Amino acid sequence: MAISEAESVVMEVLWRASPRSAEEILAEVGPAQDWQEGTVKSLLNRLLRKKAVKAEKDGRRYLYTPLLSREKYVSQESKGLLDRLFDGRVAPLVAHFSEQRKLTKKDIAELRKLLKELDDE
Repeated sequence: MAISEAESVVMEVLWRASPRSAEEILAEVGPAQDWQEGTVKSLLNRLLRKKAVKAEKDGRRYLYTPLLSREKYVSQESKGLLDRLFDGRVAPLVAHFSEQRKLTKKDIAELRKLLKELDDE
């Protein structure tokens, strides 16, 4: 299930706190995204069709809750990135960031710790 960038903005709101109404989602992201209520409702409908969220009737409105976990979404997105850009391999990704000087000393320390833990397994 592919989630678009705009849909991921809505999902982030729901991952932080749910259930939420379309109006609550709009209040949180509308001004920054320059979205109207119709945009949020369209995105929610797309997410419903993709089974990424569920809706429950609450009086005259619906409350939305994520079915797709943030962890699963991040896993799918990172695998897709690796597959598309680095032939599914992590080492070329790290090399790319290293060559672009995007790795901080903290990043390098965390990578060393991770590699040590992998070696110990």
